[in-house]
Amino acid sequence: MHLVLFLIFAAFCLAGAINLLLQTHPINSALSLIVVMSSLAVLYLLLGAEFLAAAQIIVYAGAVMVLFTFVVMLLNVGEEEKTHGSQVAKVIGFPAVVVILGVISTIVLEAQKHLGGVSLSDGVTTTQDLSRVLFHELLLPFELTSVLILIAILGAVALARKEGHS
Repeated sequence: MHLVLFLIFAAFCLAGAINLLLQTHPINSALSLIVVMSSLAVLYLLLGAEFLAAAQIIVYAGAVMVLFTFVVMLLNVGEEEKTHGSQVAKVIGFPAVVVILGVISTIVLEAQKHLGGVSLSDGVTTTQDLSRVLFHELLLPFELTSVLILIAILGAVALARKEGHS
């Protein structure tokens, strides 16, 4: 049953990601990203990471996507113009992607040979342990991320202001 659910939601995730890239309107792209984030949350649930699944829905599919949608609507962005792209990018880009994927897969396969089997950790990490690390040891990066998101919102509002209004 887990395999069937994994395949279904992995397909949703891939279809949402492909749809995200193919959309010309930013709001439709944001909705496709919500499908991707929700599918990832279900995949986290299948892995037994309930806290990550809840955080994925609350933080990413909820708050961040509302922020993206708010900024897109505030900037009043229209449909994107389709171009045929650069010929140089097609000639150099596709072989470069194949080479990079080949290098990454070679590194992963070689590391898998040397690392051996994967085993579960001895203890179970609780939500209390996770929150202690997040709000004590990683408090500065956590707060800097909040300030960065606030600056992005203020920048979007400043860009969206009309020239005649003070």
